[in-house]
Amino acid sequence: MLASRKFGNIIRGTGATRLKHTLPDLPYEYSALEPVISREIMSLHHSKHHATYVNNLNAAEEKLAQAQAKGDINTIISLAPALKFNGGGHINHTIFWQNLSSKTSKPSDVLVKAIEKDFGSLENMKNQLATASVAVQGSGWGWLGYNKQMKKLQIATCQNQDPLQATTGLVPLFGIDVWEHAYYLQYKNVRADYVKAIFDVANWADISARYENSL
Repeated sequence: MLASRKFGNIIRGTGATRLKHTLPDLPYEYSALEPVISREIMSLHHSKHHATYVNNLNAAEEKLAQAQAKGDINTIISLAPALKFNGGGHINHTIFWQNLSSKTSKPSDVLVKAIEKDFGSLENMKNQLATASVAVQGSGWGWLGYNKQMKKLQIATCQNQDPLQATTGLVPLFGIDVWEHAYYLQYKNVRADYVKAIFDVANWADISARYENSL
């Protein structure tokens, strides 16, 4: 997707023009996902948390460009954690917003067939993804991903803002953000209720398209 392409467009040489990352607009209003996700959470999550990842990613890339121009290997290496954390935060959230919708949808026939082959049923897949997401220790993400090498769907989790594909090789299809900022104002410490409810606003049209594009 566009965000991933932008993220991959890191400095190509001294003097090269660097495209700055920008906060993507949501495809719906902040209140669109109520009552599953409140307007207040969506507003803070998008305009504050995601915006911070974007700003910090741009700052880290600027420092990287300066270090590359100077041949400063130590600084280049030291920037890796900031690039991974903020770059991952930008990639993950850009997918997350598209994965959600106020409109009711169903997985495509192609995706349903794959889910039934790899999980037995859609409900089994949801239960496995929910269980994995709730079990993440601390902050992180639960994912439904596609393993292109094995040609199968898989459930995976990532800590913090680690991006799924760069971390595991799986193509991200549907991500559940289980950082507390994604749900605490509404669900308090009951992460399981939030994870269960988020399937009610899953954008299966988007998830299905991601799967079919990965084939």
